[in-house]
Amino acid sequence: MEAFLAWLNGIIWSNALIALCLGAGLWFSFRTRFMQVRGFVEMCRLTATGQKSEAGVSSFQALAISMAGRMGIGNIAGVATAIAYGGPGAVFWMWVMGFLGASTSYVESTLAQIYKEKDAEGRYRGGPAYYIEKAMGLKWYALVFAVATIVATGLLLPGVQANAIADSASNVLCGGDAGLCAAAGGAGALKLWIGIVVAALLALIIFGGIKRIATFAEVVVPFMALAFILMAVLVMVFNAEKVPGMFADIFSSAFGAHAAFGAILGQAVAWGVKRGVYANEAGQGTGPHAAAAAEVSHPAKQGYVQAFAIYFDTMLVCTSTAFLLLSTGMYNTFQVVKEGGRETLVAVFTGVPGVQPSEGAQFTQAAVESVLPGWGAGFVALALFFFAFTTIMAYYYMAETNLTYVAGTRRTHPLATLLLRLGIVAMVVFGAYHNAAMAWTLGDIGVGLMAWLNIVAILILQKPALLALRDYERQKKLGLDPSFDPDALGIRNAGFWKKG
Repeated sequence: MEAFLAWLNGIIWSNALIALCLGAGLWFSFRTRFMQVRGFVEMCRLTATGQKSEAGVSSFQALAISMAGRMGIGNIAGVATAIAYGGPGAVFWMWVMGFLGASTSYVESTLAQIYKEKDAEGRYRGGPAYYIEKAMGLKWYALVFAVATIVATGLLLPGVQANAIADSASNVLCGGDAGLCAAAGGAGALKLWIGIVVAALLALIIFGGIKRIATFAEVVVPFMALAFILMAVLVMVFNAEKVPGMFADIFSSAFGAHAAFGAILGQAVAWGVKRGVYANEAGQGTGPHAAAAAEVSHPAKQGYVQAFAIYFDTMLVCTSTAFLLLSTGMYNTFQVVKEGGRETLVAVFTGVPGVQPSEGAQFTQAAVESVLPGWGAGFVALALFFFAFTTIMAYYYMAETNLTYVAGTRRTHPLATLLLRLGIVAMVVFGAYHNAAMAWTLGDIGVGLMAWLNIVAILILQKPALLALRDYERQKKLGLDPSFDPDALGIRNAGFWKKG
């Protein structure tokens, strides 16, 4: 089974998908005239404002929900894994993916707002399945995306997050308190108990619906992100003399000019893009679900806010992890070499002996522990818990939204919702106990499937989002608070925004 999943993952995450992610981001950057640069001030302003209603959440709450989905273990373990396989240069390509991905996020999130609707319970719903059906007229394509998203966010991806929580927590508890580890029945049993506790906490949140998810995310997400960034700054201050060399390694190895990492240039690009998409989720199709739930007067407003989310996620949180690892030297880099006709991994540099590349969180724990011994690893474990837990919470919302889409105009059957909730809770327990390599493979398959389906769709459907951007900018120049009239722009099937 593991061999088959690895083969399938290799097919999905071929160079074609990597090129598609980078190409789409570059194309949308040109088509929006680099709105992620021109509109940066507007992004910040809109993020701090907005209203909410009984049907929708505020722009900031929508941002918090989407950030909860983006800021998972990809920001800690994923970045470490990218550096482990691709060298410091992977960080540069992660930055590139983040910069270009901001425009991709604008397009998909604005489309979600344009084609959103109210469900049978009066709540805003939207996302790729909705805009694929309404703008493309391809119900079967929309259903394929919806089912793929239910499987990915409801079954495949939660296990990755839970596995990282269990790994980092057991690393602290079994290392610092061997008695506690033994009392639990060993590291394996301890991970199982951690999974059960996380699953129970998750159930308390998701059984409360979108309002409870939004409220929780609004409080927890900004706090955990800022705390982690401050920790990275503190570690860099302690290692200030190494910072110039760190930047030199990032840029030289990104283009194959570094003597130690030149041989893995291709891996730097591949892993930087792969983990960049996993971390910031631009183009993956997850962010639009939360974007559609926002109460705004113009779809472009939420597009701006979600573009800002990519900057915050990649340029601040992911970069913080990278700096923690590179400024302290606590990372492994592996190079694929052929020996006797077989490909094997050989460590180019070893900072944390015995740790496998898939166990990326332990690299980050070792980095902080080297500067702040005694509690550094525990801090990272706590940060990773909040990052991963809020991501699982957001995954449930995405799966529920697509379940609502499949139900159509009918109210979602209570049994279907209950099965989804029980399924995601069960996968948290399963993922916590299973090995990291298997969890990451399943997660990559889920991310890749959604990215293929969504990026192809938004490349075809980009025009309404571009029209909305021009309309928004035109109204702003006139000193207006922009409002949206799809008929005036020639946008069809945007029934929610119809006047009267």
